[in-house]
Amino acid sequence: MEELNGRMIACQLLLAGLIARVANDSKDPLRFLTDFRDEIRAVVNGINIAGTKDSERARQVAKSTIDELFSLMKPPSSD
Repeated sequence: MEELNGRMIACQLLLAGLIARVANDSKDPLRFLTDFRDEIRAVVNGINIAGTKDSERARQVAKSTIDELFSLMKPPSSD
């Protein structure tokens, strides 16, 4: 389990770096980050989560992970 957690953290760091790089290359980095975060949250809201008894809990964890990923780049979402 620790190996899986380590890999997930590494993926999050790589993704955060990639997003930050693309945002820095855009004309309006804050708008890019906001739009990108909102798109990811929309996907999480619409995705079918199978294999768990409480899919809403998995959805909430995914949303909080998204907010954590973007928290260093912009303030967390208010909803």
